[in-house]
Amino acid sequence: MDNNDVSRRSFLGTVGTVASGAFAFTIVPRHVLGGPGYVAPSDRVNVAIVGAGGQGMSNARALVAGGQNVAVLVDVDYGFVDRQVANSTRPRPNAPNAPNPQQANVGAQLADQYAKATRYADFRVMLEKEKGIDGVVIATPDHGHAVQAIAAMQAGKAVYVQKPLTWSVAEARALAATAKRTGVVTQMGNQGHSFDGTRQMVEWIRAGLIGPVREVHIWTNRPIWPQGIPRPTTEALYTPPRGPVTAGGDGGVRAAAGGGPNGTPNGPTAPGGAPAIDWTARDMQRTFATLMASGLTAPPPGLNWDLFIGPSPMVPYHPIYHPFNWRGWTDWGMGALGDMGAHLVDQPFWALDLDLPTSIEATSSPFGLDVDASPATYPQAMTVHYEFAARGKMPPVKMSWYDGGLMPPRPEHLPDDVVLDRSGGGYFVGTKGIILYATYGNNPRLYPASLTEQAAKIPHSVKRITVSHEINWANAIMGKAEPSSDLAYASRLTETMLLGIVALRTGQGVKIAYDAANMRVTNRDDANQYLQREYRAGWTL
Repeated sequence: MDNNDVSRRSFLGTVGTVASGAFAFTIVPRHVLGGPGYVAPSDRVNVAIVGAGGQGMSNARALVAGGQNVAVLVDVDYGFVDRQVANSTRPRPNAPNAPNPQQANVGAQLADQYAKATRYADFRVMLEKEKGIDGVVIATPDHGHAVQAIAAMQAGKAVYVQKPLTWSVAEARALAATAKRTGVVTQMGNQGHSFDGTRQMVEWIRAGLIGPVREVHIWTNRPIWPQGIPRPTTEALYTPPRGPVTAGGDGGVRAAAGGGPNGTPNGPTAPGGAPAIDWTARDMQRTFATLMASGLTAPPPGLNWDLFIGPSPMVPYHPIYHPFNWRGWTDWGMGALGDMGAHLVDQPFWALDLDLPTSIEATSSPFGLDVDASPATYPQAMTVHYEFAARGKMPPVKMSWYDGGLMPPRPEHLPDDVVLDRSGGGYFVGTKGIILYATYGNNPRLYPASLTEQAAKIPHSVKRITVSHEINWANAIMGKAEPSSDLAYASRLTETMLLGIVALRTGQGVKIAYDAANMRVTNRDDANQYLQREYRAGWTL
C-alpha cells in the first residue's frame, strides 16, 4: 500500500478501524480483497448527504457508482427519501423497453448504502456526533446552504454544495471566506463545469475563434414549478371585478372601483403615475390564494417542518411548498435563475474571464409592488441584463438572461433550419461568428460552419475531467485531483446570478450600479437590503 494513502487517511482522521458503526473499516491492500470494480477502503471517502432525496440522491448515486461510501444521511422528510430510494432500484431503460443492468445495479447499491447509513434530521447534531466523515454533500433547499456549509467547513469537512451556492450575495462571500480560511476541499454542484463541451468552448474563446465577444444570450424553460402566485392563506380574499371593463371586453383592463392599497384605481403606480398593473392580475393572485387556502393542513407524519424552515421566517405548512416546489418561493429558493443559472451562465463567465457585473437591470411579469408589497414567489417570467467591464484586451460584455418561456432574438449567422432549443441554451456573439450551446455546456456548435475546420486545429489547453463531478470532488479530498468548481470560483459565479434577483426586487426596469469591491449598490440604497437576509433565531451563520 502506498504510504501516501496512510498519511492522507491519518490526516482525515480515519486511519485503521473506526469505532462508529457507520464507518467501521480497516485499510488493507487492494489485492487482498480485489475483484473487478473493487474499490479499496483507502480509496474511499466517507460522505454525509444533507438533503438525501431529490438532487442529493442524484449526487449520492454518482458517489456510489464511483465506489464511495455514503455513510450518513440528514433529511427532514424520510418518507419522501424512502419513496425515492424504492424508485431508484427500478431498471432504467437505455433503449425502448430494454432494462439497463448497470443502472439497476447502482440503484441497488444506493439502496443498500441508504439502508445502512446513520440517519439524522438535524445537520448540527450530525456534525457534532459524526467525526469520521470526510465530506458533506449539501443538497437542501437554497435557503439552508450557507448555514450548513459554513458549519461543515468549520468542522473541517470538505463540502459539495448544490447550486445555487447560497440564497444571498453576502452568504456567497461568507462561504468563499470560510473555504479560504479553513482550507477544506470545496465544490459547487454545477456539473457542466466538468463537461467536455464547456471546456472546449473555453478553448475556442481563448483562441479567438469567433473574435472579440461583446454579447451573450442565455435562456431556460424554467420555472417548471409554481411561480407568480401568492402565499396560501386562510382568508377568503377573492372578490369579483367591481369596475367597468375599459378595453377588450372581458379580457381587457379593469379598473377596480374604490382603489387599491395606495389609493389609485389599480393599486400601486409605476413611474409617471401610470397604473402599475391591471386589475385582472391582482384578481388572479387573490383567486389563487383562495383556492390554496383549502390545502392548509398539518405537516405529514415524518416531516419536520421547523427544520425545513431553518433560517427563514416561519410560515404554516402547505403541500404546495414541499417537495420540489420550494424553488419558486422567495423565502427558500432563487427561482429559475438560481436553479439553472449555474448550468448556463457558467460557460460565458469562465470562457470570457468575467468578474462581477458593473450594472444589472431586470424586468418581469407581475412581481413585487405590481401585485404585493412582499411577494411570496418569483415571477412567471423575467429577463435580466448584465453589463461587465473590459478585461485586459477583452471588450465589455452585455449578457442577457431569459426565463419562463421567453426567448432571445435569433442571432446572425444561425442557419434558418437551426431551431433554438426552447428547453434552454445560450450563445456567444463574436465579430467572426457565434457559439451556440445547450444546457450544461453540452453540444457546442459554431456558425458559420466554416469555423468548425479551424476549431479542429485548436489544441486542448483546458484539462478534461474524466470522472463525474462528484467523483472529481472525492478524488480531490483524497489528494488525487483539483476540484473542478471550487468555491473561490463558484462564489463569484453565484454572486453574479443573485445580483439579477437583487435587481428584480429593486424594481422593474431599474438599472442598478454595483460596486463589487464594497459589495454595494451605489445608485439605489434601497437595493442593498436584498444583498443579505435576516436569520431566524438559532440559525445565524
